[in-house]
Amino acid sequence: MTTEISDRTTLRGLASGRLGRDGTFERKPYWWDAAPRRETPSRTLPPKADVVIVGSGFTGLSAALTLLGKGRSVVVLDSGVPGFGASTRNGGQIGSGNQKFRVKRLIELRGAEKAAALLREGTRMLDYIEDLIAREKIDCYFRRCGRFRGAMRPAHYESMARDMEDLRRVAGVESFMVPRSEQHSEIGSDRFFGGSVLPNDASLHPGLYHAGLLARVEERGGAVVGLAGAGAISREGKGFRVETGAGPVACGEVLVATNGYTGGLIRPLRRRIVSIRSGLIATAPLSAETMARLMPKGRVYGNTNRVFYYFRAAPDEKRIVWGGRAGRFPGMRAFGHLARDLLSVFPELGDTPVTHAWDGTIGYTYDELPHLGRMADGVHYAAGYCGTGVSRATYFGHKIALQMTGDPDGRTAFDDLAFPAFPVRDAAQLAVPFVETWYRIRDYAGK
Repeated sequence: MTTEISDRTTLRGLASGRLGRDGTFERKPYWWDAAPRRETPSRTLPPKADVVIVGSGFTGLSAALTLLGKGRSVVVLDSGVPGFGASTRNGGQIGSGNQKFRVKRLIELRGAEKAAALLREGTRMLDYIEDLIAREKIDCYFRRCGRFRGAMRPAHYESMARDMEDLRRVAGVESFMVPRSEQHSEIGSDRFFGGSVLPNDASLHPGLYHAGLLARVEERGGAVVGLAGAGAISREGKGFRVETGAGPVACGEVLVATNGYTGGLIRPLRRRIVSIRSGLIATAPLSAETMARLMPKGRVYGNTNRVFYYFRAAPDEKRIVWGGRAGRFPGMRAFGHLARDLLSVFPELGDTPVTHAWDGTIGYTYDELPHLGRMADGVHYAAGYCGTGVSRATYFGHKIALQMTGDPDGRTAFDDLAFPAFPVRDAAQLAVPFVETWYRIRDYAGK
């Protein structure tokens, strides 16, 4: 079933805490194999620019492209190597309007009209990233592969069926249900009680996508400077002065696009975002026959638990990329539960080696919705993607850039949403692992 790699850590070994004789897997994102990070990023910082963007992920680079197209000069800063953060550490899954809430719940929270507007804009996010990739000719394996979401219990299947019908009615998102008796047409596993399929959802290679965005920004004259984190932002005349590890830069506008890596630079923003670690593993290559049986339609996949997992085939190889929450413990123990979850779905893969394991940080908001806008001090922001950031970050980067230039096309259904702070943010951050444990207990108990 697998390409032989002797003495490597297997899924069964990782699940039970045993390493292979040669040590362990690579502790870096699998995506970096095809799109390595820069070893010696430029630290040449222009003394001034029209706009300084803090954060070189999808949000920052998408905003930079739009601003450059509007004739603005742009400097993109990052405290690490460009692309070191979540934009090259995610699973490369792209949703089509599915929010963190069931449609019925979103209507209860926001009203029917606002819920419909938010959901419909979700579908436009996916359309926008597809158009951008085609327009910019970014080779990143973008594909409308569809998403299968497996029901962990029979009641989940019925609830999901109602939600999919609501999603079709309210937002026009197409889907269909697959009963358990037919689920082998979608996935080679008996773990689920049927599931739903969103056929327009998509996937890409996040490392190559980020590399493509970065290249287009630099081709158009934007400066992307790594190892130059912003240490302070202050008003200077009608504009701003940004202090960085590579010196100061003066600018007219500032966009903070740091999401889950938001620190204390803008304290009002920090109070509104809690960071959560997400972990992923990649297996060694599997045979074509095995992959065709396990994932016959090559979709992206997930489940209905509160603490959910997600997985897919790598876009250019016959291997599985599996993700979920990162464990609380250091070293390999942070990834053991991912191997256990994988084996609960595909138990026959126990002897398959694990080649990569990595984690990243995502940004969660108090209301579980993303936000964009302008702080009281004039600094713009776009953040809080709550684990669904590939299309949201790209789209929000574009829209906030349009807002910064006064373009009416920058309007979104998210503009008038209040951006609530966590009542006690630091306590909320410390509580994350305990809340996750409670959710896991409830998932296990079927509540």
